[in-house]
Amino acid sequence: MKSGRSLVNLAQELERQIATKQDLIVPSSLLRCHTDEAGSCRMIVEAMDGGREYGITNLARRQLADKLKIPFAYFERMRAEQPALLDSNVNTWLQTDGDRRMIRTLDGQVRAVLSDRYRRLDNYDLAENVLPILQRLADARFESVELTETKMYLKVVTPRVEYEIAPGDVVQAGIVVTNSEVGHGTLSVQPLVYRLVCRNGLIASDRALRKTHVGRILQPEEEAITVFRDDTLAADDKAFFLKVRDVVEAAVSEATFRQVAQKMQKTLDIKLTGDPVKSVEVLANRYTLNESERAGVLRQLIVEGDLSAYGLVNAVTHYSHDVEDYDRATEFEALGGKLIELSSSEWGELAEAA
Repeated sequence: MKSGRSLVNLAQELERQIATKQDLIVPSSLLRCHTDEAGSCRMIVEAMDGGREYGITNLARRQLADKLKIPFAYFERMRAEQPALLDSNVNTWLQTDGDRRMIRTLDGQVRAVLSDRYRRLDNYDLAENVLPILQRLADARFESVELTETKMYLKVVTPRVEYEIAPGDVVQAGIVVTNSEVGHGTLSVQPLVYRLVCRNGLIASDRALRKTHVGRILQPEEEAITVFRDDTLAADDKAFFLKVRDVVEAAVSEATFRQVAQKMQKTLDIKLTGDPVKSVEVLANRYTLNESERAGVLRQLIVEGDLSAYGLVNAVTHYSHDVEDYDRATEFEALGGKLIELSSSEWGELAEAA
């Protein structure tokens, strides 16, 4: 499992962000884009106070392009080669777009351009409610926590619930809680299996609780920009966090954990009878791994020397240690969870590849 930051550092960063982030509900007609000759794109929010200007993150540019139905590759080409053309395109469509947008800002940057129906479940509030639940797990160990540009991750393991996959190969029960404040996924609570021998994490995504970020339309009092903190959603949040508590307890229960661990154990009996290189190639094509990732998984498979489906699952999850991007590394842990759910025929395609 890829290491993240310390729990103390996470708490400090969440506290810091509270002071600098703002959410705005803005009619599209009050938004303008200005791009300089160097390709630096900024968003101007026009209002009665003269307007405010923000930088725009790569994700926010992608979301803006999507909202305006401008292909992102073309958006970026205009930004680099014809900035005036980009501004003309974007501002024309903003003026004719009758929708309101939720603009999420942090540190003077627009970090997300979202629908006014976007349901905010913020990282600070989530951590404040969920961390005490996680800390009450027996001998809870925060194995990895991180805050990336798109998501927050809390990965916790408890040694009180264990299972021996093979002699000396012990896995422990855990939980992973993820959330995105910028429209990059739902809030989810998923069981985690932690393999002691190599510190691999496997996420059982099929048993997840998910909360989508969609709610009622947020109506401002006037046509101009509105900066808000909507306290009316607090009761709904409280009810949801009670569900989170129940799901956390269920995810690390002996019954749930044993079911996932036994699915892992069954892959021991599936041998890679074909060409291991071809097996990894089929895997890479099916799950869209790039050349570097394909080579990394193959390398792990060869190093471990376990030419079975179990060996392939562990090669995938162990490769997450080597992935620089934390979000992508977590996707490899979730890919391990997808693999143990494959049917016999699907495993046949992988195992017998030649």
